[in-house]
Amino acid sequence: MTIPPPASAEHRSGFACFVGRPNAGKSTLTNVLVGTKVAITSNRPQTTRHSVRGIVHRPDAQLVLVDTPGLHRPRTLLGQRLNDVVRATWAEVDVIGFCLPADEKTGPGDRFIARELARITRTPKIAVVTKTDLVDGDTLAERLIAVDQLGKETGLEWAEIVPVSAVSGQQVGLLADLLVPLLPEGPPLYPEGELTDEPEQVMIAELIREAALEGVRDELPHSIAVVVEEMLPREDRPPDRPLLDIHANLFIERSSQKGIVIGPKGQRLKEVGSKARHHIEALLGTPVFLDLHVKVAKDWQRDPKQLRRLGF
Repeated sequence: MTIPPPASAEHRSGFACFVGRPNAGKSTLTNVLVGTKVAITSNRPQTTRHSVRGIVHRPDAQLVLVDTPGLHRPRTLLGQRLNDVVRATWAEVDVIGFCLPADEKTGPGDRFIARELARITRTPKIAVVTKTDLVDGDTLAERLIAVDQLGKETGLEWAEIVPVSAVSGQQVGLLADLLVPLLPEGPPLYPEGELTDEPEQVMIAELIREAALEGVRDELPHSIAVVVEEMLPREDRPPDRPLLDIHANLFIERSSQKGIVIGPKGQRLKEVGSKARHHIEALLGTPVFLDLHVKVAKDWQRDPKQLRRLGF
């Protein structure tokens, strides 16, 4: 028989989101706090395309982290929809972490986000100065002062300002300790052991896209979308040697981009498949046969019908 905890035991549960300019370290920070890969990462800006939830389980709290796309000046319908996702997320969470990279000075994009956040008066905001492993002590001190000043200039009140490095793990635990008291009291929202509420097919598509983003030309990343068409266990396999067949399409916007993704003699696509398969097998815990095809969906970032078909 399970004995319930005493009534005086305080447990908190709620949602926190990380916001910031593209490539501010939001996804990497989410993954480190959760303790596993729930959001794809890339050195290309605007890698994240929808809100990804990662769940941090603690004895005293359950912290649900929502990683959002980077807020930016949109040039396409896709860009507008990504910004809509960010603003919708802000309205629903209990605390907001504004990520500002330590290795970059405060810019117009940061001021734009700060002014937007200042209008959300009821939700506490923590300034998270990321990538501290990339700067020396003097530079970090300057950045912390600049972030404090940014709050004063824009009327944004910081609940805390905390420097962290997701790569070295420095002060990541402290960040969680600062977020938890800002959550409401309540029971866990997700079962113990659940680390994300992302559907498997979405996570697999994201892992394929992450592999495809590595090493491509600068103009290509935003043109790649991935849809998993089918996931089926291979028939006639013995129970101790299962194999999952996954068929997925990589969509690009123009025929001229096909060669970039496929590579000479299909070598690049093979490398993408090999890298993605490794991560997918780790995610699912089963051997996988990954079948990838590259297709053209003309100007899909600007076409409402295509965006719907690709899940945006």
